[in-house]
Amino acid sequence: MLMTPSDKAAKLYYGPSSFRVLRPGSHVLCAVTGEAIPLPELRYWSAERQEAYASCEIATRRLLGVE
Repeated sequence: MLMTPSDKAAKLYYGPSSFRVLRPGSHVLCAVTGEAIPLPELRYWSAERQEAYASCEIATRRLLGVE
């Protein structure tokens, strides 16, 4: 089965208030859970760590070091 670019994980550059797509794809993976996050639903990330999070709770735990 061939994967289309839209089925692959995107590579993003995370800024403080927005992100930039470096490699197209349909989703990114949560840095903590590994869960696929569709790009239109991506709301939580760390510009400092350059990683995405599936929810605000996961982002908060990660940033507080409580994983």
